[in-house]
Amino acid sequence: MGNKNSLQLDGVEGFSTEEVSRLQKRFKKLDLDQDGLISTDELLSLPELKENPLIKRVVAIFDNDNSGDIDFKEFVQGLALLSVKNSDRDQKLKFLFSVYDLDGDGLIGNDELYTVLKMMVGSNLKDHQLQQVVDKTIRALDKDQDGKINFEEFSAIIEKSFPDNQITQALEVPQV
Repeated sequence: MGNKNSLQLDGVEGFSTEEVSRLQKRFKKLDLDQDGLISTDELLSLPELKENPLIKRVVAIFDNDNSGDIDFKEFVQGLALLSVKNSDRDQKLKFLFSVYDLDGDGLIGNDELYTVLKMMVGSNLKDHQLQQVVDKTIRALDKDQDGKINFEEFSAIIEKSFPDNQITQALEVPQV
């Protein structure tokens, strides 16, 4: 059967056995209530993440089963995607795109971009100022003029803004 404290990792790539062992220890430290899951609140208890306005989006993206919490497998898979060893730029671009694609339909609409940017700027911009930024951004990136930003349109601006491996470096988490 296996030990209850043993965590299953079928299908997770990107880390050595030693690294997975260290990740398991970190996961257990983050799991404050010891229920085998990390909640958004548990992550927000970390001072270095507390001020990150996008942590809830990252949790939602890592949360493959939409349970509201991250289990160990989801934790490791998410970190593997962002790890230094993973040089798959397309995967990292898809992750970044999914931060903005709140409903997961493959498009970033005006309301989605507004919501994510609002998370990032907080009250530093008035609502109408933020809406102007969103409208200009959509107009500038929306090459097919459907009123939304698709992955190709998003990728083109990221490729232009972050040539070579800069996007990879910007999204990397340190090796464990």
